[in-house]
Amino acid sequence: MPFFAHESAYIDTDVIIGDDTKIWHYSHIQSGARIGKNCVFGQNVNVGNNVSIGDYCKVQNNVSIYEGVILEDYVFCGPSMVFTNVINPRCKYPQVGSAFYLETRVCEGASIGANSTIVCGNRIGRHAFIGAGAVVTKDVPDYALVVGSPARIIGWVSEAGERLKFDTDGEAVCGRTGIKYRLDGGNVRTV
Repeated sequence: MPFFAHESAYIDTDVIIGDDTKIWHYSHIQSGARIGKNCVFGQNVNVGNNVSIGDYCKVQNNVSIYEGVILEDYVFCGPSMVFTNVINPRCKYPQVGSAFYLETRVCEGASIGANSTIVCGNRIGRHAFIGAGAVVTKDVPDYALVVGSPARIIGWVSEAGERLKFDTDGEAVCGRTGIKYRLDGGNVRTV
C-alpha cells in the first residue's frame, strides 16, 4: 500500500487514500472518502462517507469529520475539535443523508484549535486560526484569528501563523517569512 494504516484502523471499500498518508490506532475511514497525500490521522479519528480531504492535512486524536465537511490542503484539526453537519438535529425527526447536510469548507492552511466546535454551513478562510475551545457560528475570513463562544475576530495571522501587527497604512510583515500583508475593509491579503 502507498499509505500506512495501523492494524486497528478500519478502512471501508471505495476509499481513495494518497501516498505517504498515515492512519493511526482505532481510526475509521468510511466509504466514498477521498484523502490526499502526506496526511496524518491520529488515534480514534472518524472520516465520514464522501468526505474530501486535501494533501498535507493533520487531524489530531478524537476528531470526527462528517459528510459535508471539506478540508483543503494543509489544514490542521486539533485534538477533540468538533464538526457538525446538521443545523437542527432531532432524534424524533431524523435527518439522514447528504440532502440534509450543510457544507462546511475549511480552506487551505487553516488551523482549528483543540476542543473547538465548527457549526456546519460555515467557511473557514485560508490560513485562518481558530483558537482552542472556540465555537464558530459564522464564516471566518482569510487570515483571521478567532476565539471565544461565539468566536469573534481578535486579530490576524500570516500564512505561517505569526500574529500580524498592521501599521497606520494597513500593512504588516510576517516576522517568520517576510511576506507583506494588507488589511483593507476587514479583509487581509498578501501584497
